Amino acid sequence: NEMLPADGSGITDTYRFVNGIALNKSHSDLLVNMLEYWQVDSDGKELHFTWVTDLPLDEDHVDKIMRAGRVRWSIENETFNTLKNQGYNLGHNYGLGDKHLSAVFVHLMMLAFLVDQIQQLCCPLFNAAWQECGSKRYLWESIRGTFKTCIVPSMEVILRVIMTNMKVRLL
Repeated sequence: NEMLPADGSGITDTYRFVNGIALNKSHSDLLVNMLEYWQVDSDGKELHFTWVTDLPLDEDHVDKIMRAGRVRWSIENETFNTLKNQGYNLGHNYGLGDKHLSAVFVHLMMLAFLVDQIQQLCCPLFNAAWQECGSKRYLWESIRGTFKTCIVPSMEVILRVIMTNMKVRLL
């Protein structure tokens, strides 16, 4: 099935979908539904996306499923970019273990990310230290440095040390 909605925006959306196809030759008994989406703007720039899902696809729902797929991709992409580029070192290869070392490190990294997200939402001291440092990468470096050089009883003390040192350095 193919649909071409026109909403007057100068963007042409094209959908193609099929229900109940084999995932691949090796798993011909596993049936999935596939959705393809093309977006062409008035300058002719084209974007193309493909999804495999277990959700039934029909003309009334493909636009909603496409939008949900794009949002999910965006959230995943932003999360991985954060873990790679803001001091979590996701790009490092932890392939040095007998069985599950890489998975354990990724799970620990995701737990750290969750704790950091909670701190950003709930901890004024964390946010103040982050603001003083100017970037998350520098905040993480400062936390690691403080942890390595000082005996501290709590994360609160680490954040207060970072804020104090930043203010001393700025004066």
